[in-house]
Amino acid sequence: MATARTWFITGASRGLAALWAEAVLEHGDQVAATARDAAVFKPLADRYGSRLLPLELDVTDRAAVDAAVHTAEQHFGGIDILVDNTGHMLHGAVEEVSAEQARAQMDVNYFGALWTTRAVLPGMRERRSGRILQASSIGGLVAYPALGIYQASKWALEAMSQSLAAEVEVYGIHVTLIEPIMFPTGLAAASPQSQPNPAYTHAREALYAGASASGFVPGDPAATSAALLAVADAPKPPLRVLFGAGGLDALRTEFAGRLAGLEEWDHISRLAQGNPAGK
Repeated sequence: MATARTWFITGASRGLAALWAEAVLEHGDQVAATARDAAVFKPLADRYGSRLLPLELDVTDRAAVDAAVHTAEQHFGGIDILVDNTGHMLHGAVEEVSAEQARAQMDVNYFGALWTTRAVLPGMRERRSGRILQASSIGGLVAYPALGIYQASKWALEAMSQSLAAEVEVYGIHVTLIEPIMFPTGLAAASPQSQPNPAYTHAREALYAGASASGFVPGDPAATSAALLAVADAPKPPLRVLFGAGGLDALRTEFAGRLAGLEEWDHISRLAQGNPAGK
């Protein structure tokens, strides 16, 4: 029988991460699961006993993150797989969003993942193995109106994670960005909203119209657990993987548009280069 792996899963009280934590336990592994209120894990603790370590954690508190990771490492002897999942989706046009809302979005979605990632790295480097699974979004690859600050947090996560992957590969650590398309998890309903400005009614309408026209069919959240385990088990996991169908076609259109725009304005790019060599 294979040795049980240890997972550290943040934001595991609801949404996809709650399903993932249960699936990992059912798979025979052990989990340090975090939430702002660890009492939510009592049903899982009753079922899985010592293979579950419930931890209260606010990922925006870096000292608390370090302490939680240390507790998990001491309890289980190390962390094999990190799943950074804590986050929320701030709705609002860029001008509408308050400074406090913008900072809170980055603190949770980006800095929370950064602090947790940094906390597990020393142990993974020492063991020369580990998996870091970042819960991003297709919104980390595209940008829609009325989601600019949320998607900025995911773009930041994507860039950091891609750089990290190149930095830690030598230590046997693999980084994967998981990019869900559309799943009915209640994330949008539970997320904060900016104070609407009538000047940006069109932006919200464009967001809703775009979602309707995208052709995305909401996926089954439970099915993502098998996908997560498949990625975690892969000898050579991908840097990025979409969860859900239809995203690849959307990205082909997105990236083709970006390249077309750059090619159209390449003469300006060359103008900006100048002639430093005097040629």
